[in-house]
Amino acid sequence: MESEAMFLERYGRHIVLPEIGPEGQRKIRQAKVLVLGAGGLGSPVAYYLAAAGVGVLGIVDCDVVDRSNLQRQILHTTEDIGRPKVVSAREKLERLNPDICVRTYETRIDASNIGEIIAPYDFVVDGVDNFQTKFLINDACILAGIPFSMGGVLQFVGQTMTVLPGKSACYRCVMGDVSKSAPTCAEKGLLGPVPGITGTIQATEVLKYLTGTGELLCDNLLIFDAKAMEFIKSPVQRNPDCRACGAHPESLACKTGNGPQPS
Repeated sequence: MESEAMFLERYGRHIVLPEIGPEGQRKIRQAKVLVLGAGGLGSPVAYYLAAAGVGVLGIVDCDVVDRSNLQRQILHTTEDIGRPKVVSAREKLERLNPDICVRTYETRIDASNIGEIIAPYDFVVDGVDNFQTKFLINDACILAGIPFSMGGVLQFVGQTMTVLPGKSACYRCVMGDVSKSAPTCAEKGLLGPVPGITGTIQATEVLKYLTGTGELLCDNLLIFDAKAMEFIKSPVQRNPDCRACGAHPESLACKTGNGPQPS
């Protein structure tokens, strides 16, 4: 554990912000955040949350590092090819900040385990690239009352929103009940920095939530278009008939999802 002097030195640029200060930084240190996916989105999210001093950082991923990942998944290096992503991620994050606790889950999330995995955490970050898994995360977090950030990327576009269960629109409110398969990055391509930019925004939302700073991306979908270099903030409304967060919700977490497929 770092001394108080080391704590003040490491996080000094946070602490001098009037909106954060020493008390806000201590809230960050006491927080538990779960990142689902250690890929294109999960990499920048995990790096920045570790650097910010989040006390407990959970990483879920069932995959191993592939050479094709290295164009965008900055947690991993060429030497990590063939190794579990959670192992590679833990090494980098603990090297960056040895004062945090990194918990890893080398597993495929599904309806049988997601509730137990997310339960200890204060905030959940979606870093997967699969509609059904996103719905699973959405529904499980809504049921558990855990705030979360959704992120998605493809080609030159990234999008993200923050959900406060019971207070704001959820992922199903925006997407409806999409049943078709989404195009994948392998099929359509992805510009490497796009998940970096999107994931960095997600990490920012986490820190804002933990410290009570600013306005969150609730009831808004933020879309980033790298080709046009534009950010579009599109308002979304909570659907009173939403199957997850509406007036008559169904227990959907047991009906959806396969494992995470990090972008």
